[in-house]
Amino acid sequence: MDFALDAPHEQLRTLARRVAAEALAPRAAAYDREQRFPLEQMAALAERGFLTMLVPKVAGGSGHGSVAYALAMMEMAEACAATSVTMAVTNMVGDAIRAWGSDYLQNKYIPSLHDGRFTAGAFALSEPGAGSDASSLKATAVRKGDRYVLNGNKCWITSGDRAGVILVMAKTDPAAGSKGISAFLVEPEMAGFSVGRHEEKMGIRASSTVTINLEDVEVPVENRVGDEGVGFKIAMRALDGGRIGIGAQAVGIGRAALKAAVEYVGTTPGRADRASVRARLAEMSAELEAARLLVMRAADMKDRGIPFTKQASMAKMFATEAANRATHRALEIVGPDAVDARQAVERFFRDVRVTMIYEGTSEVQRVVIARQVLAEVQ
Repeated sequence: MDFALDAPHEQLRTLARRVAAEALAPRAAAYDREQRFPLEQMAALAERGFLTMLVPKVAGGSGHGSVAYALAMMEMAEACAATSVTMAVTNMVGDAIRAWGSDYLQNKYIPSLHDGRFTAGAFALSEPGAGSDASSLKATAVRKGDRYVLNGNKCWITSGDRAGVILVMAKTDPAAGSKGISAFLVEPEMAGFSVGRHEEKMGIRASSTVTINLEDVEVPVENRVGDEGVGFKIAMRALDGGRIGIGAQAVGIGRAALKAAVEYVGTTPGRADRASVRARLAEMSAELEAARLLVMRAADMKDRGIPFTKQASMAKMFATEAANRATHRALEIVGPDAVDARQAVERFFRDVRVTMIYEGTSEVQRVVIARQVLAEVQ
């Protein structure tokens, strides 16, 4: 097994690091305070092909693959977690359209995600009463001739007010449980689509998180993604890939916290000699490296077409929990100064918490992993 990156991946990581340092990092703290959406940053990412990394070039994407995507996500998240999650969801939507959408849908939507004509893409699965148990969603899609009429409410939708296209899950057969869910591409200009509450979040405050309302939204039949009844499968496959992205995001935030802690220790006389400080730094470094390797393994498996559901959940669970521990340890190392909003470690601590929640909570990941482990021995 070769743990070294090949030349194209090294070049991609170098590019991502430079873009993150130049376009994201200088504005991250101010955008967090102002809760300002990173419009210019998303344009910079689009210009360099970072919004359709999982879509092959023949389909209109940049075609870098999952390993490159994970590397880029780590760099972007280390610079600005809010921009990185906007990038992550956009890539996830493009990947789902490529995997399940018709040629018509791919040709219609992927180029606009790729070149920035769409600021972002959005993924609408969660509802007020259907979060971890996504199969219990209530949104409906009733076919009427050459249209589906969608009704329902979605919550916690990243970029729901900024996206050019939203991948929406709704029930075409309410009596069939998860097998009655279908997927649709909805445009915000469609009549009956509206944006509701903007969430006041603890962290990643520069990303936009909203509720969306669907009131008799008429969606052309050709905007259905895949066949009727495969929406839940589409959502779960999309989340498998999305978990690689969020695992990578967590590693990036954790690395930022580690770097901040090391810099603080280096400028504080005597602190580097404390055994407790050294122990914390060692734990942070080791756990984040282990998390990185888990993320990279899952990404490599995805690129090679090997089933990776278990590995993606392992990477997401371990990386997000390790990153949360890392930011907490960074707070302990920095001490009272860490609660000052002018300290970056305070922002990292707020930003990282949600990584254990979206794309499936840590509890959900444990269910997925256990299910896969048990299936392997039966």
